[in-house]
Amino acid sequence: MCASAIFLKSRKQLCAHLAWLSVCLAILSGCAGTPQGIELPDISSWEQRQEVLGDLHKWQFKGRIAVKAGSEGFNGKFDWSQDGDSYNATVSGPLGVGTVKIAGSARSIALTDSDGIETLLVDAESELYFLYGWTIPVASLRYWALGIPDPRTTAETTFDQQGRLVELQQNDWVVEISRYRERDGQEMPRNLTATNANTRVRMVIDKWIFYER
Repeated sequence: MCASAIFLKSRKQLCAHLAWLSVCLAILSGCAGTPQGIELPDISSWEQRQEVLGDLHKWQFKGRIAVKAGSEGFNGKFDWSQDGDSYNATVSGPLGVGTVKIAGSARSIALTDSDGIETLLVDAESELYFLYGWTIPVASLRYWALGIPDPRTTAETTFDQQGRLVELQQNDWVVEISRYRERDGQEMPRNLTATNANTRVRMVIDKWIFYER
């Protein structure tokens, strides 16, 4: 075989190896950059549920939301991400509003509308109602969605025969969990309705993801 043919063959082999290496690096990079979900430990008893879920640091759910407040209302998508005391909520679909994003922490709560305008909120629930004519239970939803009361205030609770929370009254809201769904062997809320004097919020949670700290 002539030297030029050997050179071309070696070059093709080198290019093939480099291409394969690039694919492997891309896969590894994607895995490193994307947090992997974890399985929950046993939460079959009420005590375990409160302890385990109350101590969760980082988690996320995705689903659908329907809000009714007097003559106002909408159906849309709803995503919630929790990281410690900080959360990011996205409500997509309100007519005339577009996508609303709410980012909160122990220090502040900020609302960003579909035009990218950011507004700092003092009382998120009241100010959402003032701005749009509807609200969502921002203050305690991180707990209610998990099927436990907000530990910061008192609550009246009702359970089903399996010991799961089906209703609670807290912070001027009545919360009903009408259906649970298995997630990695553990029961998590699927259908949730929260009602106060002005608003009814219905949620269907389609996906749960729990992350390591």
